Amino acid sequence: MKRLLKIVLSALAVLILAKILPGVGIDSYLSAVIVAVVLALLNAILKPILILFTLPVTVMTLGLFLLVINAAIILLADQFIAGFTVNGWLWAIVFSVLLSIFQSILYSVLKKD
Repeated sequence: MKRLLKIVLSALAVLILAKILPGVGIDSYLSAVIVAVVLALLNAILKPILILFTLPVTVMTLGLFLLVINAAIILLADQFIAGFTVNGWLWAIVFSVLLSIFQSILYSVLKKD
């Protein structure tokens, strides 16, 4: 149940960010839920592999390269989902940072229950 609620909260964060950021677009509520699910799957499966392969660069940049990995995952989700658009790397990085902030705020509500 908690996992489903996290997906719904992530979809809400995606919708809010799509309204705020001019470089990010979403077509419908269903697309936002699909984006949340796809991002969760990509973060669970692909992100650890990318972090492992780019570990030397990540260490040299003191972890800042993780922003590039997050942006790449968002751009990959953009390619998979028809109703979700991100216009370039800069918007993907901004979307990634703001999505992480929104998710941490929204997930803190779950921990209080």
